[in-house]
Amino acid sequence: MKKLVFNIMSAAILVWFPAVTNSQEMNIQTKHHFKKEITVMVQINYLLYLPEGYEQNDEKNWPLILFLHGAGERGNDLDLVKKHGPPKIVEQKDLPFIIVSPQCPAEKRWSVRDLDLLLEKIIKDHRVEKNRIYLTGLSMGGYGTWEYATEKPERFAAIAPICGGGSPWQVYRLASMPVWVFHGAKDPVVPIEKSEEMVKALKKVNENVKFTVYPEATHDSWTETYDNPELYEWFLKQKQL
Repeated sequence: MKKLVFNIMSAAILVWFPAVTNSQEMNIQTKHHFKKEITVMVQINYLLYLPEGYEQNDEKNWPLILFLHGAGERGNDLDLVKKHGPPKIVEQKDLPFIIVSPQCPAEKRWSVRDLDLLLEKIIKDHRVEKNRIYLTGLSMGGYGTWEYATEKPERFAAIAPICGGGSPWQVYRLASMPVWVFHGAKDPVVPIEKSEEMVKALKKVNENVKFTVYPEATHDSWTETYDNPELYEWFLKQKQL
């Protein structure tokens, strides 16, 4: 009986192996190539501020600030963008920068691709000092600031993200960039830990990092930041080599 069982199993193995071999011969991978050109439509509404003296001196180039608003200012009403930050400040007094303040569409988040195309247009159409371009934003715009800067660090001379966060494992790309981070210690919307983890990772590769914490501030850590002349003075000191 044992011999009979062995013979049956042997026969089954002999039948099975050729089946595998035939299957392998049929499933041969072949090489192919796919290529297709597509056109993408990009539309961005934005506010543009030209500093006092821009029109009078057509030979001078100017530093530029790109400002990214928070989630509450999304939509198609550009007046919303004036609620906070540099576009609010320049309604009251002059700042010595070209200031570009785009508006993110409703229910969307900042797109690095779209922002970069806009910045290219501004650089092409206006007298921008290319080695003095600065990026700043608040809340959702703080996240956008970290993301844009880590994806395109060659674009900016310095960044100032406010109550944002990002991907700490990507900050090595900012090893040579001056960075000033702001956050409220009691922020219930974006916990301060989001900025802390970015700063901690960045300080391992970059000594030129400043971190300002407002001990009593909640989510609004931007009003005090943008009202402070020291931020704009700090920006003006930063220049790409």
